[in-house]
Amino acid sequence: MTSASVPLSGPRFQTEPAELYRELRRDHGAVVPVSLDGDIPAWLVLGYRELHQVTGDPVLFSRDPDLWNQWPGIPDDWPMLPVIGRKQSSILYTVGERHRVRAAMISDALEAVDPFELRGHAEKFADELIDAVSGKGEADLIGDYAALLPVRVLATLYGFTDEQGPGLVTALNDMLNRTADALAGKQHLAASMGQLLADRKVTPGNDVVSRMLATALALEAEGSGSGFTDEEIVQDLVVMFAAGHQPTADWMGNSLRLMLTDDRFAASLFGGRNSVAEAMNEVLWEATPSQNLVGRWASRDTQLGGRRIRTGDLLILGLQGANSDPQVRTDGSALTGGNSAHFSFGHGAHRCPFPAQEIAEIIARTGIEVVLDRLPDIDLAVPAESLPWRPSPWLRSLTELPVHFAPTPPLEATSA
Repeated sequence: MTSASVPLSGPRFQTEPAELYRELRRDHGAVVPVSLDGDIPAWLVLGYRELHQVTGDPVLFSRDPDLWNQWPGIPDDWPMLPVIGRKQSSILYTVGERHRVRAAMISDALEAVDPFELRGHAEKFADELIDAVSGKGEADLIGDYAALLPVRVLATLYGFTDEQGPGLVTALNDMLNRTADALAGKQHLAASMGQLLADRKVTPGNDVVSRMLATALALEAEGSGSGFTDEEIVQDLVVMFAAGHQPTADWMGNSLRLMLTDDRFAASLFGGRNSVAEAMNEVLWEATPSQNLVGRWASRDTQLGGRRIRTGDLLILGLQGANSDPQVRTDGSALTGGNSAHFSFGHGAHRCPFPAQEIAEIIARTGIEVVLDRLPDIDLAVPAESLPWRPSPWLRSLTELPVHFAPTPPLEATSA
């Protein structure tokens, strides 16, 4: 087993990630020494057991980036600062009891979402998006559909109007895709969230923002010092918006790709619906949208997977590597049969809240089912091996999913 560090970059993360993770595990073990841009050292945790240990011990393996021992050598223009930023006031970097209270506030606000209303919102926007392409006989199911659907549904759950939705879609995708308008997109989102929060202080509604605000005001009234400022709430709303949209969009896209290219799910394209859930679960094991995630920082010297981890070392969560660990997936070609013991939603105190997981699943499944209902003869328009993956070691998602189908009129036209 070699100890030389491996660059956490390169095309193999897109072209053959499964083989790459197998090689890394074979050559380096469960905890791999890696180098980030600028030859900055870190550890990539690929072992299922080791990742469970890291995510299950928030004291030893902290979410506080101020602990990082590499900060003195990080330049202000380091290209990975958007991925590994200094500590901010959002829930992502909150630790201890304050994180527990903050996470509970978010979870409670999301848990009150009615699943039947949620599915109705998802169907409405999905049908509108399919209407826009159904008469053309061709579409890009990423750019024309998956990248647009979750954000519209989430905007409605937050309390935004339908008229505000398209602008939020553009702003969020500009920010996530780091276009020339990325900063403007981020500013638009923050300003929109701030205005919505101010509006809900005057006129509360039955929405996520109103429920978070009510909890924050109740905490403030207790005088326990655990209240949250408007800035903190806005930051959490933006984080939830982005974290709720991008992985859900990628989950849809990756699932549709699997169903269009894998014979195991061919029945889905001809009216089968159980296969939709099966395909979505397989994606979380085989091609989870968040491949590698930053991160945890060691609060003291320790041992992990036979490696000596020093105080302040950065550990990157290898979600996909752990999911494909042969100790838990002895036969990677077999269907998982609904087994949900994957790491795709994280684990431990900083995992994705359970209500958020349920919301993502309803949006993604509804979006897929609407495609299959409305475009029953859908097929890939290009060879499967030519589908383009996002050039990133962090995310596993298609940038395009071109399909063709028999043109059909919009839904309103068929029901008129």
